[in-house]
Amino acid sequence: MVVPVIEGKRIVLRTLEKSDARSIQENLNDKEVSRYTRIIPYPYTLRHARDFIKIAQHFGSREEDYAFGIEIKETRKIIGVISLARIDYQNRNAEVGYWLGKKYWGRGIAKEALLGILNFGFDNLKLFRIYASVMHPNTASVKLLEKAGFEFEGRMRKSVLKDGKWLDELRYSILEEEYRRLVQPV
Repeated sequence: MVVPVIEGKRIVLRTLEKSDARSIQENLNDKEVSRYTRIIPYPYTLRHARDFIKIAQHFGSREEDYAFGIEIKETRKIIGVISLARIDYQNRNAEVGYWLGKKYWGRGIAKEALLGILNFGFDNLKLFRIYASVMHPNTASVKLLEKAGFEFEGRMRKSVLKDGKWLDELRYSILEEEYRRLVQPV
């Protein structure tokens, strides 16, 4: 499968390129952005960004995981990343993950990216279920998922060790039929 370019109103979701490393590093080198992520270190260096791009390109070419850069159409700069990972083709489900540069928070950009990747997952990959894991108390991410139609499934108590603190992990999901109702209401 050729990895598509997903076009939204204000953004484009596209394959990451080597030239995106500086923009990724600048947007991700922020403790506020990385505080509720599992594997993103702080400080985040240019080398981290270059290594991530190589990994993302490798997985996308093998259809194992897909990582899309979130590009603002106006500037053509990458301001975040959204991915589908842990793809289980047999059971038709995958995990969505995302981050967005802090100066772009609260503008509806993350929701636009999330709806774009849901469309890719359900239409192109023929998934049945897409889920997300959120570290509590990441209320902004919870609100985003709920606005996009995700349902709360449960809480895994103190399952994530982040910066020396145990955090609960919240699980959300959306089924293809729920997504279809949101996109094409009856």
